[in-house]
Amino acid sequence: MQIKELIEILNRAAPFSLQEDYDNSGLQVGDPDKEIMRALVCLDVTMEVMQEAREKQCDLVISHHPLIFKGIKRITGADPTEKILIEAIRNDMAILSVHTNLDHAGFGVNHMLARKLGLERTRVLQAGSRLLRKLVTFCPATHSDAVRKALFEAGAGQIGDYDSCSYNLEGTGTFRAGDASKPFVGKAGELHQEAETRIETIFPVYLQNAVLNALLSSHPYEEVAYDVYPLDNAFDRVGAGLAGWLPKPLTEPEFLSLLKETLGTPVLRHSCLGGRQVSMVAICGGSGSFLLDSAAGAGADAFVTADLKYHRFFDAQDRLLLVDAGHYETEQFTKELLYEIINKKMINFALLISEVNTNPIRYF
Repeated sequence: MQIKELIEILNRAAPFSLQEDYDNSGLQVGDPDKEIMRALVCLDVTMEVMQEAREKQCDLVISHHPLIFKGIKRITGADPTEKILIEAIRNDMAILSVHTNLDHAGFGVNHMLARKLGLERTRVLQAGSRLLRKLVTFCPATHSDAVRKALFEAGAGQIGDYDSCSYNLEGTGTFRAGDASKPFVGKAGELHQEAETRIETIFPVYLQNAVLNALLSSHPYEEVAYDVYPLDNAFDRVGAGLAGWLPKPLTEPEFLSLLKETLGTPVLRHSCLGGRQVSMVAICGGSGSFLLDSAAGAGADAFVTADLKYHRFFDAQDRLLLVDAGHYETEQFTKELLYEIINKKMINFALLISEVNTNPIRYF
């Protein structure tokens, strides 16, 4: 399999266009056309991970956190990133990262954490904005079913748990074909009227090329009339954080114990206990301090994330139980998630999960 084929599999599951502006998800090192035989999945790219990849004869490392975050002017081995780049190039080993696009994907990092905690009836905490487009097109009424089917198969028409959503109006279209045209109906040089269907449907922006290709390939007209409108509607299938319900309410100490056991961490930083029952839990793997107000506004009894500053614990008082469970700890299951995504599509591809603990933090 070529690297670019694997990139396309990951792009369908967690579109790279969803990554934050500061991020650097994608192919870090390597040739997209390179044939790969075996890949190692990890959270962070370290020299220990690179050594593991060599020992297991992997020619690709797939990480959650990108190796390259900032500009590099030279590669001399002066810092850990440069040393790893030299190691990768010397051993013809590619490195591919899937970061904030996987954080924002509907079945991404937070979904995996929610599964481990047993959360039910989950929903995105802060839905994506300006990610939806509306397509309006016109086609002969005799071909509207075929055009709709093609659009839906390309991913258009998804609203929440409903698919194949569209609105249709019957009307009359007019046109006059030019002398060099080959009209599907009517004759060149003559004004023609045709019974047409106006089809309206929506799609996420990252599917625009696929949707328009489906439209153009299924539509019978030589020249296809269509409009694409940007929408301000929230897109609740992707976004930051997740909120869900525990199978049964827990006391705050019971919930903290569940969290420690699930994450395998010896310590949790948390706000003052308020004697509340924990039923609804908000989560954000990694750095999620910016979602505190969203978690409280959603009615969460607890918010679990990482990298919290001192004063954020004051902000949480009397609102919810705020827990800093560690960056590595809340994202550790991402390795399993990436394995599931790839293995589901490429069952015969040799894919391994790294056994290296890349957490740079130790507890005394």
